[in-house]
Amino acid sequence: MGFASRDELLPALNELLEAERAGARVTLRTAAEAPDDMKALIMTIHRDETRWCGVLTRAIHRLEGAPSAKTGAFYEKAMAVAGIPARLAFLNRGQGWVVRKLETLLPTVRNEALHADLTAMLVSHEQNIGLVAANLAPQAREEDAR
Repeated sequence: MGFASRDELLPALNELLEAERAGARVTLRTAAEAPDDMKALIMTIHRDETRWCGVLTRAIHRLEGAPSAKTGAFYEKAMAVAGIPARLAFLNRGQGWVVRKLETLLPTVRNEALHADLTAMLVSHEQNIGLVAANLAPQAREEDAR
């Protein structure tokens, strides 16, 4: 596998940007609807999503591209999911999609700074998946006991 050109990287980075923007919007709205004991977790994910929006926007600018202003379709799909735990589980699936996209993209990135940023983004998403899964597990056990 060779290295991706600028013309190949820009659409991939914009796709990730749109997905991160969707995740940021989902988490912000979900935090507003969530019970107090879940708000901190959701806002942690929200801050992470907005962080990656900034990182991706700067990377696109460094490649002399135009950052997309769109929000990914994930936003509408996630907001259609009823119930905070179910929506967070759906959000985790979206985080998994980002992980898979990054795992595919990373071997093609030659630029060391961009590679480092995307690697950090991958690790961060994996950590977020674990955080949400760990927080959803007790709720699932409670629901099963009922």
